[in-house]
Amino acid sequence: MSRRYDSRTTIFSPEGRLYQVEYAMEAIGNAGSAIGILSKDGVVLIGEKKVTSKLLQTSTSSEKMYKIDDHVACAVAGIMSDANILINTARVQAQRYTFMYQEPMPVEQLVQSLCDTKQGYTQFGGLRPFGVSFLFAGWDKNHGFQLYMSDPSGNYGGWKAAAVGANNQAAQSILKQDYKDDATREEAVELALKVLSKTMDSTSLTSEKLELAEVFLTPSGSVKYHVHSPDSLTKLLVKHGVTQPAAESS
Repeated sequence: MSRRYDSRTTIFSPEGRLYQVEYAMEAIGNAGSAIGILSKDGVVLIGEKKVTSKLLQTSTSSEKMYKIDDHVACAVAGIMSDANILINTARVQAQRYTFMYQEPMPVEQLVQSLCDTKQGYTQFGGLRPFGVSFLFAGWDKNHGFQLYMSDPSGNYGGWKAAAVGANNQAAQSILKQDYKDDATREEAVELALKVLSKTMDSTSLTSEKLELAEVFLTPSGSVKYHVHSPDSLTKLLVKHGVTQPAAESS
């Protein structure tokens, strides 16, 4: 009887664990993976789209990549409906800051603000944690290019390369082995494709199964968020040898 406890979100177990938060993390472990890599001239985000049925009409809009502000974007792994709520919250916070101070919101401040919201859902009764992890990519004048990862507990951290979602442990070990500090954006794209090709459940990568986005500075000094088109993705896959050229015509 001494080991009985209330399993609600806000109650610690006798071992000091919050099971609801751990269950949320488990849900993310079964979701399509997302990988972020920091390079010296930008940040690369790549996400795996889970095709659950061949009858499903693929969305024309982005499923894994979202723009939060002109200088910040994110990749998502987990429950998309939860992600939409948090992304809308982040967009409003970013616009409020810009309206108030007439300059873009620092990336870490935006991430911390959103993580404060996520933390509240682990502490107060009647709520469940958001079942979603984010990889935030951005640039600001204080710290340059940055990559942050956050989970349902509200924790976040800055990373040089990170993976969330399915097979994230295997992806993380490849990133740890192959990541170079002075990598260019093109090398980061190659590494991201390599990691995804080795950790995805499906046998071969195609442009329908993934999304690729980059955050970088234009020659004029403004921040640009670019999502690759299916045609551009197919060319990249062939170029880096992670799919067969025949896939282009199929």
